[in-house]
Amino acid sequence: MKLDARATKKTQKQEGAHYTPAGLAEFVAKHLATVCEVERPLVLDPAVGDGELLLAFGKALGKECTLNGFDLDEVAVTNAGRRLCEELPQMAGEVRRQDFLDFALEHREGSLFSTPAAFDVVIANPPYVRTQVMGAERSQRLAQQFDLSGRVDLSFAFIEGIADVLKEGGVAGIIVSNRFMTTKAGSQVRERILSRFELLHVWDFGDTKLFEAAVLPAVLLVRKRRSIPASNPRFTSIYSTSEPPVHQAATVYEALSNGSGSVNVTGTTFLVQHGLLHHGTALNGTWRIATERGDAWLDTVLAHTFCTFGEIGKIRVGVKTTADKVFVRKDWDTLPEDMQPEVLRPLITHHVARRFKPLPADRQILYTHEDRAGKKAVIDLDKHPRTRRYLESHRATLEARSYVIESGRQWFEIWVPQLPALWPVPKLVFPDISERPTFWMSLDGEIINGDCYWLAAEDRTDSDLLWLALAVANSRFIESFYDHAFNNKLYAGRRRFMTQYVEKFPLPSPELPTSREIIALARQIYQLTPGAEADALAAKIDSLVESAFGLAEEAAR
Repeated sequence: MKLDARATKKTQKQEGAHYTPAGLAEFVAKHLATVCEVERPLVLDPAVGDGELLLAFGKALGKECTLNGFDLDEVAVTNAGRRLCEELPQMAGEVRRQDFLDFALEHREGSLFSTPAAFDVVIANPPYVRTQVMGAERSQRLAQQFDLSGRVDLSFAFIEGIADVLKEGGVAGIIVSNRFMTTKAGSQVRERILSRFELLHVWDFGDTKLFEAAVLPAVLLVRKRRSIPASNPRFTSIYSTSEPPVHQAATVYEALSNGSGSVNVTGTTFLVQHGLLHHGTALNGTWRIATERGDAWLDTVLAHTFCTFGEIGKIRVGVKTTADKVFVRKDWDTLPEDMQPEVLRPLITHHVARRFKPLPADRQILYTHEDRAGKKAVIDLDKHPRTRRYLESHRATLEARSYVIESGRQWFEIWVPQLPALWPVPKLVFPDISERPTFWMSLDGEIINGDCYWLAAEDRTDSDLLWLALAVANSRFIESFYDHAFNNKLYAGRRRFMTQYVEKFPLPSPELPTSREIIALARQIYQLTPGAEADALAAKIDSLVESAFGLAEEAAR
């Protein structure tokens, strides 16, 4: 084993470097070794870190191979090389300071004079650096180099690079964040993975907390695509659950070796599911685990679905001022009377979130827009002298938002005002992240803040569908639907209620007798909230919603 620290580039993995735990490295290496068909494979870790993955693979393979590692961190290169020399002295190879993406681009672009070596095996935990951290300029450059579009995470470029440097039929084990499997931003990555690789197995490690950072990891076992048809990829997931445990396991990895079911791992209960990867008819479709039981459940729901939330109306995010300290306050009444704006409106934020009916708004927003004949318009400050006086006192702060002025807007406008005409109409409102579904009705014309989403029905003449949606969204059923269809959980069992998920939430026919009862109960709960009677009625809604979707009959079979 050779140690090479030739180059002098600044480290690339200082941001996004989450070194691989030994147990996870052994797990990936073991499964990767079982699909390696080459006698003396040439192996690469493109972001070697402390060398844990290369060490684990060398030991798991149990035969001669050549181990190579790249990294931009000089300390990592030195330490990884030393570990490999000490623990696997019989193995050939080298660890060197090298920008993997530059190396991969040489493969992609080709050369008349020299072609870099291609690898039989890649084992990788690419750095996870999102666009916001990496910067737009670098993200755009990577997108251009690797033929990507949209918001490019550094790990996306690594996956493309891995496909470039693998030999045809070569295999890879890649540790990634599981975010890409279900988000819109990950659609291109899903498409590229399925078009460039044969996906053999996906393990979604969910909220098992394998890393100190708040990254929910997944492992992809892939083969560089051959001309032969791909088999159905296997999919395994493990997430914490409140179900009582049926099995015991010493580690998360041992739990995955058992069958499906709930398993206790050192005091925490997880639900393990084994199935197949389902991504619909499109290569960029969201990934979910398909099991016989789960698919039957979804089929029953689909058969009883009248429409989706997205068909009621468009789901929008709330307003974004980009200067909340100026526009949003709790203490407007403490200002001098001649500086108290005339255009204050109650503002709903996640701080007042409550199921069915929100807490009273605890702050107000200076709202700079109004509806004029159905069109959004900026207020006339000449008609609102106190508002002008207040805004002028903060003019320097507001004008510092150069992007507002450069976009042709007035200096005092809030950045995303949404649609003033829709604030008076009934709206379904919900926060982005919550442990349990928390949807409520806005009936008093409040402005919705950018930390929440909202839905106003296209048909203003009949609010029944909106009340039905309120009940379904707060029901036990929707938690099950979310987990079957998306399963994008965060730590501590929290879920993300993003537009792309909520717009797919189903609704039963509003004409069903059960639905009429649900609608009446939702209206009643709104009036009774908070209180024990409202809680009791909400529990009744749970069983009625399941019945409306045919799930009571499903459970009885």
